[in-house]
Amino acid sequence: MSGELILFLVLALVAIATALGMLLNRNSVYSALFLVMNFIAVAVFYLLLGAPFIAMAQITVYAGAIMVLFLFVIMLLGAERLPDAKVLPRQKLFAYGLAAVLAAETIYLLVTRARPEGIVLPPDEAANATGTLVALGKTLFTSYLLPFEVTSILLLVAMIGVIVLVHREKGVQK
Repeated sequence: MSGELILFLVLALVAIATALGMLLNRNSVYSALFLVMNFIAVAVFYLLLGAPFIAMAQITVYAGAIMVLFLFVIMLLGAERLPDAKVLPRQKLFAYGLAAVLAAETIYLLVTRARPEGIVLPPDEAANATGTLVALGKTLFTSYLLPFEVTSILLLVAMIGVIVLVHREKGVQK
């Protein structure tokens, strides 16, 4: 086993453990910190793939700016600890159904689209073939503008939802 493979396996375990810690923790501050650790593990994955710019963007944008903003909102609203959940009558059945649909979709995509088409270049040659950061920026804001904007709107809606839920629970309704 090479050193890169061992590092990859260790990082994969760290990424899975921090993702599970984020999902299963009832304290939202700890969940946010687990998410920061997961972002850092993903950044190291990018370094292993030979993409240092994306790794640094991952750390500065996600682990730095966005998570500081989330922690600030959590601390400001005082929503560190989640209350005991009130389960709706068919909520678990609906959740299991959605999980089954997601698993089936994932398996379908892995089976049908997992085969690479064309030539797969090593990371160093791929970086030279695709161009510079200018080309990356043009591609991001032309071909991938819609997913970029949808992600930003999703983050904004999630933060507004947290504020509304916390104000409703504290009895500050308008």
